[in-house]
Amino acid sequence: LQNVYRGLERNANPWNIPSDQRIKWADGLHVPTIDQNPNPDILWWVGCAPAIDARAQKTARAFAKILNIAPINYAILGEKEACTGDSARRSGNEYLFQELALSNIVTLNEIAPKQIVTTCPHCLNTLKNEYPAFGGDYKVIHHTELIADLLDSGRINPPIGRTQTITFHDPCYLSRHNQITEDPRCVLTAVSDKLVEMPRHSKKAFCCGAGGAQMWKEEQDGDERINANRFREAESTRADTIAVGCPFCLMMLTDAAGDANSEMQVKDIAEIIAALL
Repeated sequence: LQNVYRGLERNANPWNIPSDQRIKWADGLHVPTIDQNPNPDILWWVGCAPAIDARAQKTARAFAKILNIAPINYAILGEKEACTGDSARRSGNEYLFQELALSNIVTLNEIAPKQIVTTCPHCLNTLKNEYPAFGGDYKVIHHTELIADLLDSGRINPPIGRTQTITFHDPCYLSRHNQITEDPRCVLTAVSDKLVEMPRHSKKAFCCGAGGAQMWKEEQDGDERINANRFREAESTRADTIAVGCPFCLMMLTDAAGDANSEMQVKDIAEIIAALL
């Protein structure tokens, strides 16, 4: 975990990437920063993984496409955004978590966002449930909730009746910690009549293996990797695609699919919807 802590201390992200590179994922897209659009209806908290990790960046680009097509009056923090500190707190570095939290709260309170949306359930949980104890009280939603609202209001209109079968992997911090289970499924059933459930789903779903800062740790001995166990369960549904709603789940299950030499696709819900627009 020392490399992660070093990155959080020096550049406010686990990858230790300079802050001026946090917006490179948006090259070629219209993604306004808070400096360019100081009064947005929605502040999009991009999160470290969607801003930095190559696989998760595809989710960010897909979600940007959805917001622009809707269209939504939104902005991102860009270089002003820093890690929420979730991994620091989960791994026991409370001091580092509080440093990051207090710094972010100063930034957010100056902006006073009407609403925050994030594609990462870990960011959602930290911003929504943990920052209020430090003076940061915000209305925070997950991107699947916003996409569900956009579909319901007719602001986006993807074609109905996908032929591929989809199964949804519930992220722990979305389902079990924040009881958000229906919105992702409403989005998927709006574009597919072939949604199949894994045996462990909704509030009794199974972890991808990255939560609790496990993403950054060396693995401990066991009978099977957690992501391999979960991927095997997904394969048992005979679905063509595993839909996810978390960048860590996306990375872990993509790795598991590669290790299994499987043709099963792993995609964020935003990617599935954006591809139809």
